[in-house]
Amino acid sequence: MKLIRLSVLSVTLLAGAVAVQARSEGQGYLAPGAFDVLAILPPAPVKGDARYEADRRIFRETRALVGTPRWDMATGDVPTGQADLMRDFSCALGVTITPANAPRTEALVARARIDTGRGTNVAKDFYKRRRPFLIDRGAICQPAREVLDSYDYPSGHTTLGWTWAMLLAELAPDRATQLLARGRAYGESRIVCGVHNASAVEGGRLSATVTLAALSSSPQFQTDFAAARAELAALRATGPAPDAGMCAREASLVAEPIFDPAKRR
Repeated sequence: MKLIRLSVLSVTLLAGAVAVQARSEGQGYLAPGAFDVLAILPPAPVKGDARYEADRRIFRETRALVGTPRWDMATGDVPTGQADLMRDFSCALGVTITPANAPRTEALVARARIDTGRGTNVAKDFYKRRRPFLIDRGAICQPAREVLDSYDYPSGHTTLGWTWAMLLAELAPDRATQLLARGRAYGESRIVCGVHNASAVEGGRLSATVTLAALSSSPQFQTDFAAARAELAALRATGPAPDAGMCAREASLVAEPIFDPAKRR
């Protein structure tokens, strides 16, 4: 019996080592080229079409949010580390999650984001759409140098946030409404921030959604997903709750419409 337990432990440790190695080598659940996001995304807007002009109007109108609490939230949504995203979704999930207390959940998304990010980057490099503040003048919520080395469409930030929102909503379906609303707002933060067009945010959500659908049949994904689901179920039963006041303020901002000036608080 002791030998059997040692064998099981060895297999578990080996599986964990393989997963860590895959992440360190930049391996997602899909083989590169196995899924074509470009065949699914609508083309990026071009000068002269209705979507292009709508993007410009939205950029100009949302500059009215500079200096507001929603602007502060958009600024807080800029960092894209795993710990940052886990913090951003803790209120929506109803429990504080960190890489330390939810390592299987962190590992699941870390690997899935390789796939969703790869597809979005392929589309960015294909369309080479300029960012909105390079077309019209207006304040942005992060230094321009941080985003000038990549393109607008689709939004990588939105792809990442929607990857987190979709996976967490599947892991904790009773919190799906809150998680998906936060994921939507996370993408909209890029519009508020002035560094992405509205069409790029829509494209980022679509890119993440279709890529996650493609990778969901991977046996390794299913194994990792089951481990993350068990981990979150245990954590939600005993883990620390986020600050109630902070979560109430966040929920109010998530519900705030950014496209209709008359309805903004």
